[in-house]
Order: sequence, then structure tokens, then C-alpha cells
Amino acid sequence: MLNMERFAAFYSIVFLLLLWLCWWSRRRNSLVIDWPIFGMIPTLLYHFSHIHDFATYILQQSTGPFYFKGPWFSGMDFLGIADPINVHYVMSKNFSNYPKGAEFKQIFEPLGDGIFNADSDSWSIQRRMVQSLLHKNKNFDLALEITLKQKILQGLLPILENVSQVDMQDVFQRFTFDTICQLVLGFDPNSLSIEFSQIPHQKAFDDIEEAFIYRHAVPGSIWKLQKWLQIGKEKKLKKAWEIFDDFLERCITTKREQLRQNCRDQMEGERFDLLSSFLAEDDDFAKEAAKSGIQTKSNKFLRDMALNLLVAGRDTIGAALVWFFWLVGTHPLVEKRILEEIKGILGEKPGEKWRVFNIEEARKLVYLHAVICEVLRLYPSIPFQHKVSTQQDTFPSGHNVPKNMRILLSFYSMGRMEEIWGKDCLEFKPERWISEGGKIKHVPSYKFTAFNAGPRSCVEIQTETVMHELTVLNFNDRLRRCDGTSNS
Repeated sequence: MLNMERFAAFYSIVFLLLLWLCWWSRRRNSLVIDWPIFGMIPTLLYHFSHIHDFATYILQQSTGPFYFKGPWFSGMDFLGIADPINVHYVMSKNFSNYPKGAEFKQIFEPLGDGIFNADSDSWSIQRRMVQSLLHKNKNFDLALEITLKQKILQGLLPILENVSQVDMQDVFQRFTFDTICQLVLGFDPNSLSIEFSQIPHQKAFDDIEEAFIYRHAVPGSIWKLQKWLQIGKEKKLKKAWEIFDDFLERCITTKREQLRQNCRDQMEGERFDLLSSFLAEDDDFAKEAAKSGIQTKSNKFLRDMALNLLVAGRDTIGAALVWFFWLVGTHPLVEKRILEEIKGILGEKPGEKWRVFNIEEARKLVYLHAVICEVLRLYPSIPFQHKVSTQQDTFPSGHNVPKNMRILLSFYSMGRMEEIWGKDCLEFKPERWISEGGKIKHVPSYKFTAFNAGPRSCVEIQTETVMHELTVLNFNDRLRRCDGTSNS
């Protein structure tokens, strides 16, 4: 009897081993191994240092959306997509079924109810307010031009003329932080200086954004536990949040006091800022927003809106500038064509060291525009975005989408897809953007997603802003040879 029990136990073990081998052989040839308990997270962590390139490889090899399985019960499962037909469907055709969702708002908690986190009526109202202030107010264009010129000539160029080595990524982050603070809050932190001084609210801003990345990388249960225990990154976030909130509160209080004293000149020319414009917004608009429960004059609304605009305006343009100079610096023929276009169209004066161009002059530079588009194709400032399905659905590709499924759209990967850009998709080739007639080619936003697509397309004119900054710089020798990813 005992031998029979041993025999049965032996064959049970052999049977389980065979099952495991079958499971392993089926998954070892898959793109990503789905481990028991841990799901696909071990492979993700292994490739985390080059996660965007790894995601691109996975999406290129997949026949359609890629189903990523996170650890059991972690809620980290998602569908990854990078094909234009499905991206267009999510971002435009069935936009209402794919909001950012509650989980997105939890990850970006410090942004409050601002435009990045908002959905439905709240998002629609905020978008119309921002569009109105950016596109219908000539003071914004004038303030943008004056602020950029002042910050470049008095902040950026003195640094480049007085240092032998500099981290260009740090320089551009400081440059865009000062610029966007001036445009949104009417306050220049002056973080861009030869001393490279540490500004408390700038450091707090960096810490908040670092926490966003961390919350993306770990299961929600982990960072939420850390938040409850007040340890690790979450403890750092709380302190940074308090510091930056105090900074914003002081800026809002100052602006309210200025408006009470009828300082309307604060809203003209170089003194224009978006915070003052929000406070002075038409009462009819405020009443309309109040019907949806939005108090546009409250400190909470102004704080959330300001922080969201700061996030939108610093890292997007800062990242674009870093990649621009790195790519141009490693492609001398592209650099040569940019300089030739500037000299040929805008001219130069003998002995002139610097030349400041306005926005209208910058718009004439077609090749420079093409270079920036190519930079953003390969290195979009926002490399991915995620949505969530409110109802069960079917993609145009025929793939089923369960209810409450997270959808990750890889804009970085889309810039490297042969079916969109051709076999030379990995090449840095600005000429692909110029038509036979010498104009910039139009590419649908669901293929060129650097500025998002559909109703949530960027309201900022990022390309023109970067173009203006670059023409003001006029390609000083030291800048032209900088490496945006390291000291130079």
C-alpha cells in the first residue's frame, strides 16, 4: 500500500512538471514571459532603463494591441497600442468612451482638478478658457516674445559665455521654468543664473514630477501604502507639495491685491500673465462655469490651473530643446542647412554677434520648422499617455476591449513605425516634412502625435515657441556643439 502511495506521488510530481514545461515552452517564445504571480513585470523591470525602446520593439512585433499582464491582483494590466487606426479611434472617434479615468487622477494627485486631470464638463470649460486667453489675446503673444528675449539675452547667453562645461539639460529646465513662471504667474524665479542657485520651489517642482514617474512604475498598492506610512518617495512628495502650494498661494494673493488696486497695467505687454487674466475673466464665463460646479475665481481653481500650465510649459519645451541640440549637434549637414536658411531668409549684418528675430520672422523658416517636427517625431515631449475604457468596446482592428481596461498609447513608438514613416523611420531626416512646393507637409495628428490628437490636442503653439527661441539664440558656436544628454 505504501509503495502505491509513493508511486502515485511520483507520477503526480512528474505530471505537474510536464504541465510546467508545457506552460514554459508556450511562453518562452512569446514576446514577454507571463510569469505566475508576477505577470510580465519582471521583464518590464529588466528593460526599465530603455523602456520606451523596449515597448517599441514589442509593439512592432505584435500583430495588434499588446496585452500587458501585471502582477496578480495589482490592477496593472493594460492594452498597449501604437497603430494609427486604433489611436484615432481612442483619441477622436470614440473619445467619450476613453477618458483619463480615476486612476490617472490619483497618480497625478498634486495637479488637483486642473485641465490635465479633468474629464467631461470640467475639462471642456477649462480648455475653452485657456484657448480664449492664448489665441484671442494679443497680449500673450507680445508677452511671450518679450519674456523669451529677456530670458535668453540676460539669462541663457551669459551662462554660455562664462562657463566651459555645462549640463544643457539642467540649463534648459531652468530656462523653461523661469519663462513659464513669468508667463503664468507674472513672477520670475531667476533660477537661470551663472551661480545655478537652488530655488526651493523649483526643487519642489522637480520632486513632484519625480513622484509622478515613481507612481507610474510601481503598483498602486505600494505607493499608496508608502503615502499612508509617510515613507520613501511619498514623504518627499508631501513636503514638496506643501512648499509649492505655499509658493502658488503667495502668487495668487499678490495678484488679487494688484487687481484690487486697479493695476490694470499689469495685464499689458511684458507685464501680462495668465493668472491675472483668469482673475479678470468675464463674469458671464464664470457664471457659466458655476453651473457645472466650477468656481473659476476660487483659489483652488486658480492653484490647479496654474500648476497644470506650469507642468505643460516647462518640460515639453525643455525636452524638445535638449533633443534638438543633441540631434543637430550630431548631424552637421542639418546644422549647416539651418544656418543657411537663417542667413538666406532673414539676413545677417557684418560684425553682428547676436540677432533677435520676432515670431513673424521665425515663421518664415521652413527647414527649421521641419527639423523641429522631426525632433518631436523621434522624441516626443510626452512619450506616452493612458486612458481607460468606461464601457466594453471593440477596436477597428477587431480586438476586444474589456470595460475599465487601461489603454496605453505609445507616441514614442509611433514615431518609429515603418507603416507610418517608411523604412527610414529611424533616420533623422527633416526633409521628409517638406513638400515639393517647399512647404511643411501636413501629417494627421493621429499619426504625428507629438501634440496629442482629437479634442484633447495641445492648445499651446509649441513648435512656434521653440522656433522663436532657436532663432533668438541664432546658433552661437557653443550652443551648436552642445550635447543635450551630458556635459559639454
